[in-house]
Amino acid sequence: MENRYSARTRAFSGKRVRAINRVLIYGIVVFLAVVILVPFFWMVSTALQAEGDIFAWPPQWIPDPPQWHNFVDAWTAMPFNQYLFNTVFIVALGITAELASATIVAYGFARFRFPGSDFLFLVLLATMMLPFHVTLIPTFLIWQEFGLVGQFDPLVLRAWTAWGPFYIFLLRQFFLTLPRELDDAAEIDGSNFFQTFYHIMLPQVKPALMAVAIFAFRGYWNDFLGPLIYLSNMELYTLNVGMYFFMGGVNEAPQWNYLMAMSTLVALPVILLFFAAQRYFIEGITFTGIKD
Repeated sequence: MENRYSARTRAFSGKRVRAINRVLIYGIVVFLAVVILVPFFWMVSTALQAEGDIFAWPPQWIPDPPQWHNFVDAWTAMPFNQYLFNTVFIVALGITAELASATIVAYGFARFRFPGSDFLFLVLLATMMLPFHVTLIPTFLIWQEFGLVGQFDPLVLRAWTAWGPFYIFLLRQFFLTLPRELDDAAEIDGSNFFQTFYHIMLPQVKPALMAVAIFAFRGYWNDFLGPLIYLSNMELYTLNVGMYFFMGGVNEAPQWNYLMAMSTLVALPVILLFFAAQRYFIEGITFTGIKD
């Protein structure tokens, strides 16, 4: 009887401890979520306020009434239709180039052994430690020598050089999880290198490709410094560069409600993409580096 009673007591205590731990974990997650979402909520709230209510005290978190026309006014204040087209054009070409170049290089490092391959891969990873600002001036001078400054080319052609070491590392680690028997079986069936790579290898690394595509989309969509440096024609500006003009001049106060309205519109595609593709994103990150 005592042993049975002790077992029930331990089981009840174990359930209570697990319940308390679960409540603590959920509490911490909810707290962190609130901390992260407060700036986003403040951005949306400011976007829906009249200009005179932005700095009211106490703050008005829920605008009454909401100024929905701020989004239309902000969008029509500048040629954002053209800026949107430019941004989508750069993003589409950039993602395509990133996936193509990074996948080929990563597959080469994962499947082929040649003298100095490990050293080259270490050098590639070492470039991740170089800040973007260190290579900014040399890169600009190179593009200037080619006569491509002022066009979209410097923003897109760089992706074809497999310039993203993190993407290569991510895909290489995923390729390493695939058994080499797949390559041998494809070779026995008569597949050449390109057929094996395209029809067998790429479908296996779909989660990693989706993760790279999400990272690349976020990078190109949010890029501000690149278009600001290389584009001098206002007709070629992207959304982020166009938003910069809402900050006003030296003696002009920013139109905060318009700026927050445009910030909300620009941030929305990235948020929607993450929620739509989070399964591939999490799977691509989770399984990277795991070997059988």
